[in-house]
Amino acid sequence: MTEGRMRTVKRYITGGTKGAAALFLPILFFWLLESYTHNPFEEVRPWAHLFNILLFELAAGILFSLTGRIKAALLAEACAAMLFGIANAYVVRFRTNPLVPWDLFSWRTAANVAGTYDFTPDRRMIAVTLLFLAVMTVLLFVRIRPWRLIFWKRWIVAGLLVLALIGFADTLQQESFQNRHMLYNKLFTPVYMTNVDGIAVTFVMNLAYMSIERPEGYSEKRAMELLGAYEGSVKEDQTQAAWEDSPDGELPNLIVVMNESFADLTALGEMGTNRDPLPTLHRLQAGAENTVTGTLHVSVCGGNTANTEYEFLTGNTMTFLPQGSIPYQQYLTGEQPSLASHLASLGYQTVATHPYYANGWERDAVYPWLGFSESLFLDAYQDAPRVRNYVSDLGCAEKIISLYEQKKEGQPLFVFQVTMQNHGGYQDLYPNFTPDITADGIDNLSLEQYLSLTELSDLSLSYLIDYFSQAEEKTVIVFFGDHQPGDTVAAPVLAKNGMRWNALTEEELPLRYEVPYVIWANYEIAEEQNADTSANYLGAQVCARAGIPLSGYQRFLLEESGILPVLTPVKQATVQGAGEEEAAEALARYRILQYYRMFDQKGEQ
Repeated sequence: MTEGRMRTVKRYITGGTKGAAALFLPILFFWLLESYTHNPFEEVRPWAHLFNILLFELAAGILFSLTGRIKAALLAEACAAMLFGIANAYVVRFRTNPLVPWDLFSWRTAANVAGTYDFTPDRRMIAVTLLFLAVMTVLLFVRIRPWRLIFWKRWIVAGLLVLALIGFADTLQQESFQNRHMLYNKLFTPVYMTNVDGIAVTFVMNLAYMSIERPEGYSEKRAMELLGAYEGSVKEDQTQAAWEDSPDGELPNLIVVMNESFADLTALGEMGTNRDPLPTLHRLQAGAENTVTGTLHVSVCGGNTANTEYEFLTGNTMTFLPQGSIPYQQYLTGEQPSLASHLASLGYQTVATHPYYANGWERDAVYPWLGFSESLFLDAYQDAPRVRNYVSDLGCAEKIISLYEQKKEGQPLFVFQVTMQNHGGYQDLYPNFTPDITADGIDNLSLEQYLSLTELSDLSLSYLIDYFSQAEEKTVIVFFGDHQPGDTVAAPVLAKNGMRWNALTEEELPLRYEVPYVIWANYEIAEEQNADTSANYLGAQVCARAGIPLSGYQRFLLEESGILPVLTPVKQATVQGAGEEEAAEALARYRILQYYRMFDQKGEQ
């Protein structure tokens, strides 16, 4: 072999080696991205493994076609994968669930509370990040001379690859393809879905849920007819009749406190403490007069507070919406009927208040759209006492009392308050707060801080009840948690009861979505204990129990709750005696009316 031929062969071998390395690196980036949270070789399924690799290769090809440089394309992909992996690992740590496409809408809310969390990287994060940086460093010193195309030809190739990526993404979103290739597509278990399908494939699959499709058999006319059936004579409404028969016909004030991260962790199993952190709650649960208590099943855990308030205020359920979506930021673009707009139509003064930034979850825009005549945020709490870095629950109770004392005489008041005191994280110490409630056999600062905070929340509930028990006007207080705290708090309690926070069974998972609720009145209402429900029904049930006239949609919700008393993405309970067909018909009706209320309804019904 001549020397020239040897040089040619060597050049081909070198080029082939570099080409193979260039094709291998996107695969390595996929493995490293997954490794931030789990072992991809043990958990990602074979077909999913291949599809993730194809996504990475297509992305690298598009970047190469746009830049004309393999090195630049690979460095960009590596950097993007590393940053996404770090962000996803932190989100999993703080919120349990991984990043989803609609989290992009929540960046301002995330920025508002970022300073309250511990961002110290763990060993896994450090190790994977160092590997990413090592690969990128090596790339900087490797000379790669790719074949070259003139500018317009590169853009043609890029366009073709983009079309291929879009086509592949559409294929991944088809249920038949997912089932045929063993892709897991149950949105209510996002951690498991991400672990077995891979982060990239899961993200692409979730893109299909950025918009809501019309329910099967839906038409605006059918929805209006269905809702019209519940707009019947008030004489058929027992709660309306009860209100009309009252001596004074007085509409009660309605005070609703959705308490940040408030939960009774004994829902997760046995947990002794040095003293009861929730004495007021437990006293009310024991059968207090004019009080209703029970378990409230919510749709979120460890975060996404806005979804619980959305369900309570609108009566809509997250069951019909993509897991992880935020209706406040995705689907509310104008006026939408709610509990607030209904009460406003009855003559109530409607006030929404939250002692934190107005732009969190877009509340400053959403509250007026939902029918609140007034919205108060952090600047209305300048003189309120603080616990840690937040306005205390006692300060929130004082704000409610102030609103009551300043309201127009004779006009009923509706206050919807979302507190902030108990917001995570719970790992730091503060000069104005000393946690002193401990759990038996558990040495965990986050748990101790959380329990001590809920004791202050319980005290604020007692403070409100004591005040309004002496008030002259009829008043109802509703108190419930938006969700349980994150895994740093719950994990040791779960472990004590033989459960793993990141490997809960189908039977165990709903336990993480249970919070207590209380309905208390300073006048006579029917008492009830263990009245379990879900957040989407609670608003209608409060009005019914308080004797407030109901809207047609609220009547519908009460009927639905008689068939499906609990309805969340992680739990669906059917009353005894109701068959599968009856439950399916109830769900179909609900889905149709919810879509109508969200996207087509004009005015309050």
